[in-house]
Amino acid sequence: MNYTLEIACDSLQSALYAQEAGATRIELCDNLAQGGITPSIGKIKLAKELLNIPVFVLIRPRKADFLYSDLEFRLMLENIAAVKKAGADGIVSGVLLANGKIDIVRTKALMEAAQSLSFTFHRAFDMCENADFALEQLIELGVDTVLTSGQAANVVDGKAQLARLVQQAQGRIQIMAGGGLRPHNVASILETGARALHSSAKSKVNSKMSFRGNTPMGDAAAQEEFEWNEVNRDILNELIKNIENHI
Repeated sequence: MNYTLEIACDSLQSALYAQEAGATRIELCDNLAQGGITPSIGKIKLAKELLNIPVFVLIRPRKADFLYSDLEFRLMLENIAAVKKAGADGIVSGVLLANGKIDIVRTKALMEAAQSLSFTFHRAFDMCENADFALEQLIELGVDTVLTSGQAANVVDGKAQLARLVQQAQGRIQIMAGGGLRPHNVASILETGARALHSSAKSKVNSKMSFRGNTPMGDAAAQEEFEWNEVNRDILNELIKNIENHI
């Protein structure tokens, strides 16, 4: 296999579907609908028990931006220690400064906490004010992979930037294309030269509850309490087929 396909999973069922279909590895998280946050230790332990493919774990204390308080950053370091102990194969994380530049000091501290684990700088990269400069900083830090949509809303809109980043990287860091990657557009994204790909390959799942009431448990509308997203095996199978047909 001459490509990497990472599937973002916020449930163990999704992770099992991803492995069954032939994903290279998973990025395990919670709350994928809001970009993902750090999953529970129980979820990581059970994923490692059930899966044979690598489990990379997202270290992100909350939704929204990537500028963190001292307390939030302390939590990130504690979570890295905990997920390492739980058996994680890689860390996915990132920190920015208020001016849109990479927080070198804190990113280095995260990497040192991760030690021998592979380190991916996630789509905080897409919030950087200068992608070319940021990429060189990550290379100098020794980051293994950067996950990016090409600083666009999705990989299709960011295709030209992705191609430039692959060219700039020259194999010094892995450029992983992710953000709206689906079976119908993956061939186009492979044209950028990226051979590391990231997708959620998800679709909506409806609850089997017959009695539903009308009291939401969170901020979502009541009807959204009875639906969620999971990896769709048909979508993922088609994605892998299209990748292999164009490499």
